[in-house]
Amino acid sequence: MTFILTTRREFLRSNLVKGAALAFAARGKAAGAAQAQTGLDFPLTDLHVHLDNSMIDKVLELSKERGVKFGIVEHAGTKENVYPVVLSNDDELRSYVATLANKSVYKGIQAEWTDWAHCFSREALAQLDFVLTDAWTFPGKDGKRVKLWQAGVEDKADFSDKQAFMDRFVDWHVQIMAEEPIDILANVSWLPAPLAADFDRYWTAARIQKVVDAAVKYRVALEIGAGLRLPKTPFLRAARSAGVKFSFGSNGRFPEMGKLDYAVAMARELGLKREDIFTPLPDGQKAVQRRR
Repeated sequence: MTFILTTRREFLRSNLVKGAALAFAARGKAAGAAQAQTGLDFPLTDLHVHLDNSMIDKVLELSKERGVKFGIVEHAGTKENVYPVVLSNDDELRSYVATLANKSVYKGIQAEWTDWAHCFSREALAQLDFVLTDAWTFPGKDGKRVKLWQAGVEDKADFSDKQAFMDRFVDWHVQIMAEEPIDILANVSWLPAPLAADFDRYWTAARIQKVVDAAVKYRVALEIGAGLRLPKTPFLRAARSAGVKFSFGSNGRFPEMGKLDYAVAMARELGLKREDIFTPLPDGQKAVQRRR
């Protein structure tokens, strides 16, 4: 009889590998089941997930349960952006990336305002899988940043001519995609409260096409927002016809992330295939490397 002696380190390493393999197999089984249930030919990803105060292990359990791979995003930019956490330099960004190392998630940021990229080196940003932003922070009457979703926004932004505001808002979407090295534009077609009641009046075909053309030109994926249930079908059809890539996003906090019913329904309606869905790009091809 032959006895094989292993060191404590070898024993632990062996068990960690086995455990990781089992976890990967279980996650793959859940993802396969979710994919079969949707009838889509691609696995589900939610690339707009905020950890906030939730624990990553709990979030990973939810990811496994729902068969959806998550893309975690943290707010990033200068400290003028007020959130519980705002990554503002290379050290903070690298620390954030390290907390997600060896986790079955994509690592992203939600970029804030127009000066966020100057906070970080190109090398640090390249550690991310993707960069996401939206148009919700808008230049106000005094040129300073205005959070369009907050109460009292009428006092900070000029809505006296709503059609004129809408033109500026559409141009703002285009400017963001033209000037910032982003992979995904999130919360697409959302409107602030003073315009929201007449949604279809303000999102005309011409305005939709202007945003869609910019997404194509600058290779920016448009998010199908499951939480907001936006964009609506006409916007999505225009984007589909133009060859835009799409991502799915819940903008969810625990335990709301991974609820993608609206995105799945729209994908079915549009006949989206694997090639229509954004997936994080390999090193050297990311927006922060191509465009900065």
